Amino acid sequence: MSGRPLDVLEASLEETVTVALKDGGEHTGVLTGYDQHMNLVLENTDAGEDTIVIRGDNVVTINP
Repeated sequence: MSGRPLDVLEASLEETVTVALKDGGEHTGVLTGYDQHMNLVLENTDAGEDTIVIRGDNVVTINP
């Protein structure tokens, strides 16, 4: 797997990921989409939401 961030996201599509946020929060869900700004779409999240969108500027880490 390449070390470039967007390549890692591409390889993680349709996989469960954990996203750590700047405010100390964390979301786990299935990565179903992203864009060049690293905005993320997660489905079936641990927060009980069907779908959430996370702005890329709030993301600290993404663990596939």
